[in-house]
Amino acid sequence: METKKALPVLFAVMFLVMVGFGIIIPVMPFYAEEIGASPTQLGLLMAVYSLMQLLFAPMWGRISDKIGRKPVIMIGIFGLGISFLLMALSTELWMLFAARVLGGFLSSANMPTVMAYVADITSEEDRGKGMGIVGAAVGMGFVFGPAIGGVFSSESLHIPFFIAGASSFITFFFVWLVLKESLTPDQRSSANKRAPLRQAFNGPTSMLFLLQLFVSLSLSGLEATFAYFAAEKAGLGTVQLGYIFMIMGLAGAIVQGGIVGRLTKKWGEGAAIQIGIVVSAIGFGLILLTDSFWSAALFLSVFGIGNGFIRPSVSSLLTKQSVSGHGSMTGLLSSFDSFGRIIGPPLGGWLFAVAIGLPYISGMLLSLLALFLFQVYKRKSRTAIDHSAPIK
Repeated sequence: METKKALPVLFAVMFLVMVGFGIIIPVMPFYAEEIGASPTQLGLLMAVYSLMQLLFAPMWGRISDKIGRKPVIMIGIFGLGISFLLMALSTELWMLFAARVLGGFLSSANMPTVMAYVADITSEEDRGKGMGIVGAAVGMGFVFGPAIGGVFSSESLHIPFFIAGASSFITFFFVWLVLKESLTPDQRSSANKRAPLRQAFNGPTSMLFLLQLFVSLSLSGLEATFAYFAAEKAGLGTVQLGYIFMIMGLAGAIVQGGIVGRLTKKWGEGAAIQIGIVVSAIGFGLILLTDSFWSAALFLSVFGIGNGFIRPSVSSLLTKQSVSGHGSMTGLLSSFDSFGRIIGPPLGGWLFAVAIGLPYISGMLLSLLALFLFQVYKRKSRTAIDHSAPIK
């Protein structure tokens, strides 16, 4: 499938997937509470989804290297639809947990396989642009999904889950009919399954995986605490916070969809990653100065813009250095991202309880640590290239 035709299709697929996922975000706490979940159980309900992604994203990435991208993407989307329907029909808490476990297990196929598809169809020069377009689709889905969920939840808390399920099944048929397979039979890798793990924990690329972990950790800590922070510092309510996160999402999507590709093509992924980390750190610092709706929207958008540079650029850089299939590498990256999302919210909540500004101060420190890790990565990469050079 030609790149010019495939990228818009992938954008549509990830946008629809994330709209479905986003629809349930504002509803889930109230829905779980209605069934009988305590605040602790609600936290576990959120965490178990990320845990499944942590455990199984690398597996799905490897499977997509062997059987092709399209069937794995279809499995992930169909599984997401089933999990939404099961949640809509849940009458007891264990049923809700079972649906989340199933959804996390199957939907962990989506992101790494779509990223691997992008790597399959793009040249190294245009890789950053392709990853950015997918990232923009994710961001836009998170902008529109929660808004749709909020509107339809006024009638019944069950309705958003049915809508999310229907959206997923529509996306499934869209992929089936429109998306072409990116790997030919002879391209489907039989590479050593342990190769990605060796890359993750040995050599220069290990720094990129750790960098993504710290970025995810700081982002999820912000997401978990900002509502309380904004309420205390600026008296903002849920509706205003919804608009603020929408503005942040749009800012990040614009960066990923339009700027990342141009920047990586001209200066390389390294420049984009470093700019993103620095801007994110500045955003964390500015958030501490929040005192109104507009200052919150502006400062959070600065952070969102910085964050928008990082993930697509890291994905692009890793797939360029993959010693096995692209799916194995993007699956492992998704796993590190999920690990950050598991430990970030409780850590952010604990820091917030100590002092309300600590999650954002720690975000700045984690950003500086990520910047240091990238410098280590660059130094190790140069050393590896020097050692691999032929002796003259």
